[in-house]
Amino acid sequence: MTEAEVVSAYAAWLVSEGWSVRTEVDHVDVLADRDGVTLLAEAKGQTSSTGLDVDTAYGQLLRRMRPGIEELRYALVVPSSALRAAERVRPEIRAVLKIELYVVAENGAAKLV
Repeated sequence: MTEAEVVSAYAAWLVSEGWSVRTEVDHVDVLADRDGVTLLAEAKGQTSSTGLDVDTAYGQLLRRMRPGIEELRYALVVPSSALRAAERVRPEIRAVLKIELYVVAENGAAKLV
């Protein structure tokens, strides 16, 4: 599953959940708004260097973080084939950083991990 396919599936899922969604905004893969909350999401697809690409996505999210803005959420979105690499960052650390992890299955279904 390519990054574009991951972005498309995740964006469609967000829309079905009531979010207003834009993609590729100021180098952010997915920017969504709902009920006064803004979600910034970085997506990665399956590549020959999946682990490195996922690590890069975490770095991209860290650079975009704005402490103290409660209405701002962050997400990493990966295909199921990259989930193991994304989970190398422990859930406790992701929680402290307020990074949600979403997985997109081969059939395009997205869900929070």
